[in-house]
Amino acid sequence: MQAQPVVFDNISALMERVGLPSPLHPLVTLVNYDENKPCLADAGSQYLLHFYKIAFKLRFNGKARYGPGSYDFHDGGLAFVGPNQIVELSYDLEEHEGYALYFHPDLFFKHSLASRIHGYGFFSYSVQEALFLSEKEKYVIQSVFESIATELKTQTDNFSLNVLVSQIELLLHHCNRFYNRQFLTRNVMHHDLIDQMNAFLMERFERKDALVSGLPTPQEIAERLKVSQRYLSDMLKSLTGMTAQQHIHLKMIEKAKEMFGSDSLTTADVAYALGFEHPQSFNKLFKQKTGLSPAAFRKLLNPN
Repeated sequence: MQAQPVVFDNISALMERVGLPSPLHPLVTLVNYDENKPCLADAGSQYLLHFYKIAFKLRFNGKARYGPGSYDFHDGGLAFVGPNQIVELSYDLEEHEGYALYFHPDLFFKHSLASRIHGYGFFSYSVQEALFLSEKEKYVIQSVFESIATELKTQTDNFSLNVLVSQIELLLHHCNRFYNRQFLTRNVMHHDLIDQMNAFLMERFERKDALVSGLPTPQEIAERLKVSQRYLSDMLKSLTGMTAQQHIHLKMIEKAKEMFGSDSLTTADVAYALGFEHPQSFNKLFKQKTGLSPAAFRKLLNPN
């Protein structure tokens, strides 16, 4: 039986546990692994953190453990862990390379970032979805990390908190930009995912037990494609301008139009066949998406 993860409510307790220097600020710390290596007495143990972690690896090639899986790095990159997620302390000292930034949500409790940080989807991505960086991008990220390090060593004044929060938000903006670039440059892989998604949706809408299984959901698609739901949504939005839910509706409408070509099927038959429990819900969605009621659309197909 696997041991329960060790829970850390604050950054200081984690630093003490792994033998790293105490934070210069109670709510944020930046670990430079070139200067400090963690104690590996807990190697293999799982930690549940109540704060954020961004790992920045400059040169590491290989797999680094985070939670139940691993990030696959190629010449460095960024990995993200949100609050209440699990990380695992690796046995491999080489994995502890680059930087690790830890910051607690209380840091920006009175800042607008407190509400906006949930919009940065990469904290919800699964472990396979690291951000790979070009050399130019590494330089940009390293510059921000070094600015944070400098600020943490600066004597605290009335501006310190705002400066730290601004620097972290700048880092998050860069990460958003670089993830968007990754979505676009890894076009072949992502279009293959879109093809797989479309095939899955068509398969679902062809099923005879659709009323039992119901309408497909973004979560089902993500599980089939083996990506996180947030990554799927962000990737689709970047490449197609539509969310996963909008893609589901698009394929459903396409299938409904095809079925309306059959005189033997009533509108209710079509609704049930597509997984709707109530035909009225189907009618409303069809009109919302096409501008026509099912009856009006069928009349277009058969004007006589």
